[in-house]
Amino acid sequence: MNFLAKYSLRPAVTACLMTLLTLSMSACSRRSSSGSLTIFGGIILILDVLALIDILRQPWSLGKKILWVAIIWFLPLLGLILYYLLAGRGKS
Repeated sequence: MNFLAKYSLRPAVTACLMTLLTLSMSACSRRSSSGSLTIFGGIILILDVLALIDILRQPWSLGKKILWVAIIWFLPLLGLILYYLLAGRGKS
């Protein structure tokens, strides 16, 4: 059994890995000139992580989950807005 197949069945592990990746790869616009995280950037980061956890809990196909994760990953603020407006959460 390969590494991805082993851990793809554990949403908690996946959520932790996504949180660590998001924290380590946060956008430069979330940081001030001194390198510290701004309040606005921190709020967006927390909301993005909550949206990623929400995506992992949905009863959607893997493809739809990957699509929404990619949208939120590459467009943090716009992706978050689009997810909460257009995702149709709770529907399969």
